[in-house]
Amino acid sequence: MNSRLKEKLIDIEPYVPGEQPKGEGIIKLNTNESPYPPSPRVSEALKNINYTELKLYPDFVCTELKEVLGENYGVRADEVFLGNGSDEVLALCFKAFFNSDMPVLFPDITYSFYKVWAGFFNIPYEEVPLRRDFTLDTEGFLRSSGGIVIPNPNAPTGICERLSDIEKIISGNRDSVVIIDEAYVDFSDNGSIARLVNKYDNLVVVQTYSKSRNLAGIRFGYAFANPGLIRILEGVRNSFNSYTVNTLTKILAYESGRDRGYFEMCVGKIRKTRAYLMEELSELGFDVCPSSSNFVFATRADTSCKALFEYLKGEGIYVRHFDSPRIDNYLRITVGTDREISALIDSIRHFLNK
Repeated sequence: MNSRLKEKLIDIEPYVPGEQPKGEGIIKLNTNESPYPPSPRVSEALKNINYTELKLYPDFVCTELKEVLGENYGVRADEVFLGNGSDEVLALCFKAFFNSDMPVLFPDITYSFYKVWAGFFNIPYEEVPLRRDFTLDTEGFLRSSGGIVIPNPNAPTGICERLSDIEKIISGNRDSVVIIDEAYVDFSDNGSIARLVNKYDNLVVVQTYSKSRNLAGIRFGYAFANPGLIRILEGVRNSFNSYTVNTLTKILAYESGRDRGYFEMCVGKIRKTRAYLMEELSELGFDVCPSSSNFVFATRADTSCKALFEYLKGEGIYVRHFDSPRIDNYLRITVGTDREISALIDSIRHFLNK
């Protein structure tokens, strides 16, 4: 490529997703997917889909789907925005709401896509350091900024902050949009802060079906906010790509959203297995962050967790390791089935006893 052409092209460091290994016997605990299938209502809907509808553009409004989401989280249908996965929703939020010369604030240990979007849209940003125990420094966000984005529970730590502390940040920044990324909120005891979108006109709450609804494959995400912010988001989306939620996704997301019982059963099983995993890791000498998500974040001071990561990979067990400051000796482990977690613990024990 010649240098003059190269000068005209974008130069950006993209987000690096977790590996997607294929093969018999692989235990995949590295991308925070659910180990359980979607709701039986989803299976039934797939059997009955009229494939001829796929010749048409999808429903532009998706009113029924918005109503189901509103019922599940205590908001109105006109306070719901739909998108092709929460990553797309978040990217559109960055473009729609972060247009100041002042930096956007987010934690220094958090979802690494935030820096990618900031770079992609040329948005200045500043990372606010978490405390030594990886909890949020609330005071660090109580200042003028171009906007704020905070995941709660956080990734990759899994720590969930008190809703009163999150509300303090929202109320203390009324002149900036505050995005709360709740990808993992259904696994926490705190519940969603979505009920406050009609109290704060600067609040946007983003969620996904990829984790607690067992539907990472359909790429469905959504946001809750006051109708004014929703209209701005819709304007930005329609300037990029309208008809974002495809016909199949709309049908399957609707059926999953209606099955409260199955949703609660799967979340309960993951929470139970999470407790078992945290207990077993602690007994093996690991320091484990208090998790409110579908993964755990752990380290062992006298052990190279990178070496452990490589060992587990050789055994066909995939977890996540980050070569990042402050967390380069931690592993993030998705909560799988009881069988998968038992196999993981056995492999870790073997590694430690070598």
